[in-house]
Amino acid sequence: MNLLDHLRRMARNNLWSNDRLYRAVLALQPGEFEAERTSFFPSIKATLNHILAVDYLYLDFLEEGGLGAAAHDDYVPFDELQALFAAQAAADRRLIAFCERLSADDLDRRVITDRREDGMIPERIGDILAHVFLHDIHHRGQVHAMLSGTSVKPPQLDEFLLDYDVKLREAELERLGL
Repeated sequence: MNLLDHLRRMARNNLWSNDRLYRAVLALQPGEFEAERTSFFPSIKATLNHILAVDYLYLDFLEEGGLGAAAHDDYVPFDELQALFAAQAAADRRLIAFCERLSADDLDRRVITDRREDGMIPERIGDILAHVFLHDIHHRGQVHAMLSGTSVKPPQLDEFLLDYDVKLREAELERLGL
C-alpha cells in the first residue's frame, strides 16, 4: 500500500469512526451531551464542535477555498446534536472526495494555510491530511473517554483497517457506502 492509498483509507475511517461515535452520543440521556466534564474541552458538545470547526478550517486550506482562518474563526457551534452529526458527516464526505481526487504528486504540493498571527504558511497536502487525521483521532478519544461517565457505553473505534474487522463492521460499512 502506498501513502495515497493509506490517506484515502484514513479518510474513510474518519467517516466510519465519527458515525459510530455520533450514534453513541445520540443515545445519551437529556443533558448529558452538554454536561460539564473533565477533558481538554468542557463537554462532549464542545469537543464535537471543535472537531468540526477544525475540519472546516483544514478542508478550506486543502480545497483552496479562500476562507482561510475565517473557516474556523467564524464557525458557529451547533446546539442541536442531529444537525452537528449531519454537518460532520458532510465534512467527512468532502474529505473523502478530496482524497479520492488526489494524485501521488499532490501529496508534496503546498497549499497556503492562513495562520492569522503568523501569516500565510505553505504546507504540504500530505502533511495537512496526516495532521487532520491525528487531530480528529485525538479529540474523538476524548469524547470516547467522556462517554465513560455517561449512560452510554463508548463504542469500539479501532476495528476498521484489518481484513478481520470487515466481518465485524460489514453492515455499517455498507450503510456508509464504504
